[in-house]
Amino acid sequence: MGWWQVNADTLAGSRFVLSPLAETFACLKLLHTDTAAHPGERAWLDAHRSAYRGRLAADPVTALLVRCGLGREWIADFLTPTPYGDETFEAEVARVREVPPADARAHLLRSAGGPLPAALAGRDDLPGRAAALLTAVWEESVRPDWDRRRRVLEADVAARTARLGQGGWAAALDGLRPGTRWLGGNRLQVNLHEYPPREISGARLVFVPVTPSAGWVSWEDTRRYAVVYPCSGALADAGATAVPESLGALLGTARAGVLVRLDSPLSTSQLVAVTGQGLGSVGRHLRVLLDARLVERRRAGRSVLYSRTAAGEVLVTAQRDRRAGRSGGYRS
Repeated sequence: MGWWQVNADTLAGSRFVLSPLAETFACLKLLHTDTAAHPGERAWLDAHRSAYRGRLAADPVTALLVRCGLGREWIADFLTPTPYGDETFEAEVARVREVPPADARAHLLRSAGGPLPAALAGRDDLPGRAAALLTAVWEESVRPDWDRRRRVLEADVAARTARLGQGGWAAALDGLRPGTRWLGGNRLQVNLHEYPPREISGARLVFVPVTPSAGWVSWEDTRRYAVVYPCSGALADAGATAVPESLGALLGTARAGVLVRLDSPLSTSQLVAVTGQGLGSVGRHLRVLLDARLVERRRAGRSVLYSRTAAGEVLVTAQRDRRAGRSGGYRS
């Protein structure tokens, strides 16, 4: 397993940050593997796969760069600069574009696990090509719904920050991503690979959620380290979380909005982030839905998660089916 030695000062300065570039790279990986973890990802892939494949078909050099850069055990380092937090996508991708060409080729050599293909060897435009592809994925496939993605990511950060305050780093890192856990003795396991331990005491450490089911680690010299992990709230299909008009008329649009977003269990703070409603409003809606036995709650560690009951599921499904024109009836 791979683990990092972390001292108290590094942990004290650690924080959760969002990164538009990390989200974009995770989406690039998703497009490359074409493997969805849930229906929302499948719908997104169906919408964007064709354009992505067409772009690479028209640019064989960049296609080869992606294939070599996304290695089976290692990602080319220059593709995943360590996030600083509070940066725009443009500022982050500029760091990819500015990587010295020799460094980019060295990173690709490691991720490819062997000699570089002739089409990549000796090229000085690889950082620019990588930045251009990332920019295209951002502009066409991520930026249009970045506000929704950001709300889901912020919900994850809010839930983990609350868990950190209640139970410390061991609780906050529980279930972060497969292979990541607090080992004790100032040791943070970051993956399941057999890599030598790294001493990162005194460095800046950030944790970065992304909505696709992806994760990796990155570092910048010995000063900054990052653990990128899939957030706990799946980015559901936008059509699935839209509030049916009839359900809104029955429960009220805001309350119905809370109910339809419980396709997977969410905490109050997560519901605040994904609905855009205030904490007090979400709390009141949950109390009414609990009293009506449309939702239930259960404790998961130190968090309280809400989910739909069987009655709530029937109500939401029936209204979605009605909106989609799939009403039942006898066949003549």
